[in-house]
Amino acid sequence: MRGQKTPSSSSSSSSSWFSHFCSSALRTKPVNSPLDTVLVSRNSTDALVRRLGLLDLILIGVGASIGAGIFVVTGTVARDAGPGVTCSFILAGLSCVLNALCYAELASRLPAVVGGAYLYAYSAFNELTAFLVFGQLMIDYHIGAASIARSLASYVVTILEMFPVFKDNIPSWIGHGGEEFFGGTLSINLLAPFLLALLTVILCLGVGESSIVNSFMTVLKVIIVIIVIFVGAFEVDVSNWSPFAPHGVKEILTGATIVFFAYVGFDAVANSAEESRRPQRDLPLAIIGSLLICIALYIGVCLVITGMVPYYLLGEDAPLAEAFSSKGLKFVSILISIGAVAGLTTTLLVGLYVQSRLYLGLGRDGLLPSLFSKVHPTRHTPIHSQVWVGIVAGALGGLFNVHMLSHILSVGALTGYSVVSACVLALRWKDKTVSQFSSRWTSAWREGVLCIVTVACCGFAVGIFYRFSASYFFLVVAVVIAILATTALCCRQAYTDPPGFSCPGCSHCASCLRLFQHVPVCSVTP
Repeated sequence: MRGQKTPSSSSSSSSSWFSHFCSSALRTKPVNSPLDTVLVSRNSTDALVRRLGLLDLILIGVGASIGAGIFVVTGTVARDAGPGVTCSFILAGLSCVLNALCYAELASRLPAVVGGAYLYAYSAFNELTAFLVFGQLMIDYHIGAASIARSLASYVVTILEMFPVFKDNIPSWIGHGGEEFFGGTLSINLLAPFLLALLTVILCLGVGESSIVNSFMTVLKVIIVIIVIFVGAFEVDVSNWSPFAPHGVKEILTGATIVFFAYVGFDAVANSAEESRRPQRDLPLAIIGSLLICIALYIGVCLVITGMVPYYLLGEDAPLAEAFSSKGLKFVSILISIGAVAGLTTTLLVGLYVQSRLYLGLGRDGLLPSLFSKVHPTRHTPIHSQVWVGIVAGALGGLFNVHMLSHILSVGALTGYSVVSACVLALRWKDKTVSQFSSRWTSAWREGVLCIVTVACCGFAVGIFYRFSASYFFLVVAVVIAILATTALCCRQAYTDPPGFSCPGCSHCASCLRLFQHVPVCSVTP
């Protein structure tokens, strides 16, 4: 009968849908797409305004990376690693430098538009991979923003309670933790969404206004950190640095996998590409420069805190502040609280900024409703995306205790970093037509992807074996397989130097980075 679908037509329709889905999921974005070319040339009303200079970009990277953790994580890890925590930060910093080099190459090579890791995955692999990377990053950013907002609210209340009029007069549902209901399922906190709304308004006003706020707060916290290092240097007792590694090298390596996440945030610079005045020059410099500044500050704080107080006497909640209080320097403790508020503010501000730019990128590519692709005609900011990001973070931060969920955020950061290092290799393969060695079994590109996946799986296995103290035999096997896969990447693929900044030792550093980065996923699991 007419209008009635036969089984064969239904099967054909399903097959057609699946075929369309596969073709869409596996398509890649051209390195120089027509839309990106228009946006870069500034001939579109939907383009963002290029107002950020090199200093602004560096401050964005430092603002995103250094939060209140510099005053806490350094001491808590030192309780286990001892003075060797300095080496932990150096090892983690070197690992991040390898990834920063990958970000720097991609930022200078691809069109200067929003997207960051999502854009790189879309250009190097396919749409499905890019969307999965975006999903991981958004879970990371949304939960992270809510968690940071709650921590910021708690610090603000702590500072207010220094004044007698507020002492013990601020209820818990305002900012301290939250008022819990239904057995802790709901946890009401009013100050967290208020702070998120305030920062969202600042971001909606324009990138120039938000950059001024970020620059002021970032400079303030860096000055406070320098004061802390300078004052603490006069209280250092070098005998506290001996023994340097009281619990052995293993605790130093374990500490490195934990403090690795203290550097997370430098990648925010890559998402500022469309608002950078000279992206091809400034982005690589800002990414690497901001990371080096963070490494120097972290090492300085580590040396001071382990030199002032024996590592086994460090506190758990506020080790740095307690160390100065024990020396009679309570004014430094007040500075630390102010620095923590400034640090959390910039981390939250940059996090919200990055999220809106990622939503803008997906809206332009048609993977999200077109509402997210709109840019305000006078403010030149993606207001719809920015407001949406603020609403989601405000709801999570105001209604739920997300601190427990924040422990799983390492997965999103590691996924993004690992994919970016793989993108450097994949995009260099696409610059050639043939590999050094042909294969009748599979294409050179697929062989390279298989080697990358092998290195990643071996890194994940090493993390599991290390975490659960498995036999060294399994560790050696996983490392050997990873070395063989890396050797195949070096010998069986041809690499060309891209225009702009070129990541040195491309195949070597990118593969080693993925191997190292998969260890923290398991090592920080409670």
